[in-house]
Amino acid sequence: MACSQGSRKTALLSLLIFSLLGSPSAFAEEPRLRVSPALGARVSYNDTVLQDSPSAFWNIGSPGSGSERDLTGHGHNGRYIGKPPVTRLPNGASAAKFNGTSQYMQVPDSAKLSPATRGILTIEAWMRPDTLTFPDTEGSGYVHWMGKGEPNKHEYVARMYSADNTERPYRANRISGYLFNASGGKGAGSHFQSDIRAAKWIHYVLVINSKARSIDYPRGYTKIYRDGKQMDQDSLIFEGTAIIPQRGNAPFRVGTRDFRSFFKGGIGKVAIYDKELPAHRIASHYRAMTLDSGTNLLRPFGLGVTDAR
Repeated sequence: MACSQGSRKTALLSLLIFSLLGSPSAFAEEPRLRVSPALGARVSYNDTVLQDSPSAFWNIGSPGSGSERDLTGHGHNGRYIGKPPVTRLPNGASAAKFNGTSQYMQVPDSAKLSPATRGILTIEAWMRPDTLTFPDTEGSGYVHWMGKGEPNKHEYVARMYSADNTERPYRANRISGYLFNASGGKGAGSHFQSDIRAAKWIHYVLVINSKARSIDYPRGYTKIYRDGKQMDQDSLIFEGTAIIPQRGNAPFRVGTRDFRSFFKGGIGKVAIYDKELPAHRIASHYRAMTLDSGTNLLRPFGLGVTDAR
C-alpha cells in the first residue's frame, strides 16, 4: 500500500510516543501525566503530591506576599517573617531563599501537623543549602531548618550540620531528621551525609512511624529518603529510652524551628502527611520534579510541553 512522506512521519512519531510512554491505556493509569495538543508531556509536581492526600502542602513560593496558602484546602496557611526573596526549583517553580539569620515561614499549631495524632507522620521538602558553613548555628554546629517544637514542647526537626561542627566522630554536612520526647534531650532519628554540595537541590523525606512495630523496631522507627531513595532507618528506642510522639502546641516553621538557628538557602514544596508515604510514591515525587525540570524524554525531540507546576 502506498504511503506519503507525511504519513510516514506521522507513523514514526506515533511509534516514538508509544515506545517512550506506552499504550494509550497508560495515561488512564497515570493521571498525573498529561498530553498537550502539541503532543508534549509534562509531569505536574503539585498534582503528584496532592494525589497522596497530604494533611498540608505549601509551595513556599510566594514570600513577597507575606503569606503562603495551604494547597490542600485544609486551611493550614502560613505567613513569612522577613520576606525572603524568590529562587527557582529544578522545574522552574518558585521557592523561598532564606538568609540564614532571621527569615522563616510559620504555620499555626494543628493536630494534623503532629505525629502524636496518629502515631505516624511523613515530612517532605526540597532543600538547597547555599553554603556548607552556616552563619547562625546551635549546639555542636548545626541548623534546624524545619520542624515543630519549642522548649518542653519538642516534637520533630529537620537538621543539617555545618561544615565547622565539633562532633566527634565528625559529621561533615550530615542531613538528618529526629523525633523528640516533649522534654527534649536526645532524639531518635535517621540521616545521610555523603556528597552534600552547596547550591544543589535535595529531595528530603522524613518518616516517623511509632505504629509499625517489629522485633527490630519494637517502638517503631524513623526513615529518611534522599532524591527518592531510602538512605537510613533507625529505631525509636535511643540508648534504652523510647522516644514517643507527644502533642505540643508549637507552630510548624520552615527556615528555622525555634529561632536558635537559621537555614541559609532555598526551600520549596513542603508537604506533611498523617501516614507513612510508601517508597514508590516518594520516588514518583522525585521523578515528577526531575521530569518537570527538563529530563523528560520528549523534550529532545522538540515537542511542546504544558501543565501546571
